[in-house]
Amino acid sequence: MEVRASRGRIVAAADAARRELERDLHDGAQQRLVMVAPTLLRARQRLGGTADPSAAQLLADCADGLDAAIGELRELARGLHPAVLTDAGLLPALRGLAQRCPLDVHLRPAHPPVLGRLDPSAEAAAYFVVAEALANTLKHAQATGVWITVDYSDGALRVEIVDDGIGGAGSSPGSGSGLLGLLDRVAALDGTLTVRSEPGAGTGIAAIIPCAQVPQARQESEPRQTGCAT
Repeated sequence: MEVRASRGRIVAAADAARRELERDLHDGAQQRLVMVAPTLLRARQRLGGTADPSAAQLLADCADGLDAAIGELRELARGLHPAVLTDAGLLPALRGLAQRCPLDVHLRPAHPPVLGRLDPSAEAAAYFVVAEALANTLKHAQATGVWITVDYSDGALRVEIVDDGIGGAGSSPGSGSGLLGLLDRVAALDGTLTVRSEPGAGTGIAAIIPCAQVPQARQESEPRQTGCAT
């Protein structure tokens, strides 16, 4: 029991550090870059047609590079710990992943429409399992569709990701699937992570994470979103 509690504290501390770093990136570097953008725009407007074409092009290239840097920084911050996961919970965060994925992604809570707030470490573990599974699907599976099922019952959060790709990814999280680090994270919460991937039959990844629901008083103090992607 003490070993499990110690592992849980390590995971919780790592998640808290990610949230803090995400806030620092958003409130620090990202905001500074955003503030530079209108300065470049004003410089281009003041120069108007008086600047030589090469200088005007240089300013345009700087503006394009700044926009790209802001976008990359936002993606980096989101990858560290998405704000919506902290603010609204697992389902809205997963819905965001589904909407950004170029594949046809179906998110279906087993008991719709709303999954209550759970232990933050469990929510984070489930989110990153889904994110890694979608990334692997895009890279290797040659799939056209993905189905994500989320359920909480009997004191455990269950997440399953199934695609219709070529399969053959291996039978364990450590066999080249990129999920080995997530296996450690889930195991630290006394959970299990399994991979089913027979050649020609797609890939299925399932995580079962024991966790507690957050007390109702805390849920009511946080923003809530309802619904799910279909």
